Amino acid sequence: GINAEYGGVTRGHGYKGGTYRWGTKKLPRKTQKGLRKVACIGAWHPSRVCFSVPRAGQFGYHHRTEVNKKGYRVGVKGDDKSASTPIDLTDKAITPKGGFHHYGQKN
Repeated sequence: GINAEYGGVTRGHGYKGGTYRWGTKKLPRKTQKGLRKVACIGAWHPSRVCFSVPRAGQFGYHHRTEVNKKGYRVGVKGDDKSASTPIDLTDKAITPKGGFHHYGQKN
């Protein structure tokens, strides 16, 4: 086989809060203005929020690249026999019935 890099996108989960996204502790029950917040987002100075403070935002649908993956078969686009082997001679495409989960049709 060949070693290759494969790029893709993680499963998207939309806009999530800091507790879900970063796993921070929930605040006590009697906290005002919400308890699923980050308690302290930084000191008075520097007077801006540091990048490393857990904040709410986009969760999932991030680009990821996997390196040094073994590729044992490289097919041609549109080939209806791309999944047949010397042992299994059935004419079939690489895509399973119904497509790949969260991906769709390949070929």
